[in-house]
Amino acid sequence: MAEKGNISIHTENIFPIIKKFLYSDHEIFLRELVSNAVDASQKIKRLSAIGEYKGELGDLKVKVAVDKEARTIMVSDNGIGMTADEIKKYINQIAFSGATEFVEKYKDKPDANQIIGHFGLGFYSSFMVADTVEIISQSYQDDAPAAHWTCDGSTEFTITEAERAERGTDIILNIAADSEEFLDEARIQTILNKYCKFLPVPVEFKGEVINNPTPIWTKSPAELTDEDYKNFYKELYPFSEDPLFWIHLNVDYPFNLTGILYFPKLKNEFEFQKNKIQLYSRQVFITDEVKDVVPEFLMLLHGVIDSPDIPLNVSRSFLQADSNVKKINTYITKKVADKLAEIFKKERENFQDKWNDINIFVKYGMLSDDKFYEKAKDFALVQNTEGKYFTIDEYKEYIQANQKDKSDNLVILYTSDEEKQHAFVESAKDRSYDVLKLDTMIDSHFIGMLEQKLEKVTLKRVDAETVDKLIEKDETKESVLSEDEKTQLKEIYEKAINNTNMHVSIEPLSPQDQPVIITLPEFMRRMKDMSRTGGGGMLFMGNMPDTYNVSVNANHPINQRVLKAGDESKEKIAKQAFDLALLSQNMLTGPALTAFVKRSVELIEKE
Repeated sequence: MAEKGNISIHTENIFPIIKKFLYSDHEIFLRELVSNAVDASQKIKRLSAIGEYKGELGDLKVKVAVDKEARTIMVSDNGIGMTADEIKKYINQIAFSGATEFVEKYKDKPDANQIIGHFGLGFYSSFMVADTVEIISQSYQDDAPAAHWTCDGSTEFTITEAERAERGTDIILNIAADSEEFLDEARIQTILNKYCKFLPVPVEFKGEVINNPTPIWTKSPAELTDEDYKNFYKELYPFSEDPLFWIHLNVDYPFNLTGILYFPKLKNEFEFQKNKIQLYSRQVFITDEVKDVVPEFLMLLHGVIDSPDIPLNVSRSFLQADSNVKKINTYITKKVADKLAEIFKKERENFQDKWNDINIFVKYGMLSDDKFYEKAKDFALVQNTEGKYFTIDEYKEYIQANQKDKSDNLVILYTSDEEKQHAFVESAKDRSYDVLKLDTMIDSHFIGMLEQKLEKVTLKRVDAETVDKLIEKDETKESVLSEDEKTQLKEIYEKAINNTNMHVSIEPLSPQDQPVIITLPEFMRRMKDMSRTGGGGMLFMGNMPDTYNVSVNANHPINQRVLKAGDESKEKIAKQAFDLALLSQNMLTGPALTAFVKRSVELIEKE
């Protein structure tokens, strides 16, 4: 005999309201139903384990089926099942009262669609896509008949006895006219792949199991080989290169967390591919928007984090405010730093080999997180132009004897482009100075941070000044020119160059140095570098004209020749020397380059 009843609620017709508020996220109905079916399967397994269920468990699995002609989707399990009384309790009372509370509390809020799950709404998300929902369930209890519950989206329901061959539950959705997309098997396959890929019970669709119920993050690291980790990475990211290395997360206090984070192979530039770390709760996919769970500098990592302490349906505001999420964030930062320190300590050569790929993670972390900086400063590496690697402390010790200036500051010289700045690098090496390679996008920020953190240390790019001015010693350089000759030489060059953005000075350099050296002052260059990599208020610097220093070498024979030349030749030789300096920095182009070549031919012919 059929039993009819009304669900007692204050809001007369709750289903259109649920549908309206949850519409933007309506594909999650399938995740909710499959997750419920998995829970039912796990419950019977637990009852069997503790001896409360004596029967055969059988092959526990969840089946999803689409019948396009009948316009139905069915989610079936052979789990714990429900009696008629349990259906009335869990579906009509508990879940529905949760739905009511949801509507009352969130009907006027714009992000209501993100709260599903907090109020037992999982089952009722079915009504986002279905006109009528049916439950046919056979309890594991031997003496309980099967029950058939039907509801058409109003507050009325019907329960009758039913026939079901085995223990478990079928949820049958009669799909509404505005949700026909869900009768497309390819659409269902996509949703299952997205949300159910690693559920702990086999999920079958079209006769095939579509999930991996025992992903490697659920296993102990002792059970796993390097190949297992690499194969799982390929499962997550089919077209990616092998990762550099990985970190297996496993903590049960003060929160529960498992997962695997991979260091992917990166180029020497920012590759901010967000949505690469996937967040799960008990193997159910939640989101790949993990900005609040994972520190921002580790968003470059790939992998999986699984925490039952994060509810299935979470809003951004929940993630930002939840104390467990903050603890998880801190834990992941520490775990990554500890792993890198361990590899550096035990396998320094291996660490150095991978440094070009991981230095962006490390430098970005040091810039954005002081606690990470404190750990990373002991394993962060710098490389010189000879290809040797040093920690920051090792490098300070390496240059200590030779690269202190007259104010007792340690001066670290670096190149951002060894090819373009080759002449300056060689000039530094001629003085027995060492030069670092700092040539990635992040290095302009990294350099500034090192100067803030390291006492009495300054960093200068090799082409920021003439080499003697880069590291000023307490010694006086003598010029072979008189003051009057210096004034004359400066006037000749200013006239020959004829450019107000080129500031000419006469310097007592070594005769072995170039006759003219052009440098972009360190401050100006840094501002422009910062503007290129998004240095906030520095953006305007990118539009300012470059202002260069032109150092004319008073002790070079060519400049003595300029002074002695006839009036017509003075400017021509000065212009030639200046253009050579431009040419050495790839700054001579267009008509100026053509004129230089023509002038060079004339000078050779005269010789």
